[in-house]
Amino acid sequence: MADHAVVADDEVDLSRRKFLTRATIATGAVGAVFAAIPFIESWSPSERARAQGVPTELDLSKVEPGQMTTTVWRRSPIYVVRRTPDMVARIAGHDDQLKDAQSGSSIQPPYAKNPLRARSAEFLVLIGTCTHLGCLPKQRFEKGELYASWPGGFFCPCHGSRFDLAGRVFQGSPASTNLVVPPYSYPNPRTLVVGVDEKGAA
Repeated sequence: MADHAVVADDEVDLSRRKFLTRATIATGAVGAVFAAIPFIESWSPSERARAQGVPTELDLSKVEPGQMTTTVWRRSPIYVVRRTPDMVARIAGHDDQLKDAQSGSSIQPPYAKNPLRARSAEFLVLIGTCTHLGCLPKQRFEKGELYASWPGGFFCPCHGSRFDLAGRVFQGSPASTNLVVPPYSYPNPRTLVVGVDEKGAA
């Protein structure tokens, strides 16, 4: 009987050792994973860095004339419109219907403080949030799409703000200022960088 008891105790001790060994290995593995997470996260920009405005690149060759594409910078949608000559022509002729035709009270870099609100006539770059309450204006680029004299532009369905093809706000809109133009640059003819202007300032 005593021999049987010793054998049983040895089996219990062996089982206990195996359990403790497995538990130690598992704990060590979990600890290694948690220790590695900060190291791995350091390889990519932090959430704070992204929020502060890591520049965003866009291949302009993929944007067709008359088309708008959207990217993201500082957690905000960025509208990029490739304007046709007809769209550019429709920017003029309605300054008397606008709240801030000369963009004196609106936000844009110095190089975009012009009637086209852009570095070039072809590409319009805007932060795609309405300056009223931050809703997302929809593209309504066709002439007469909203009403007979509509020159084309953006319409915010939330509260009815209207903006032309340069992002300038129409009178009668709840929004008081034009759509914001972010800093941007063209490092080459087919690449747009949002968040950095030609001097490297964000």
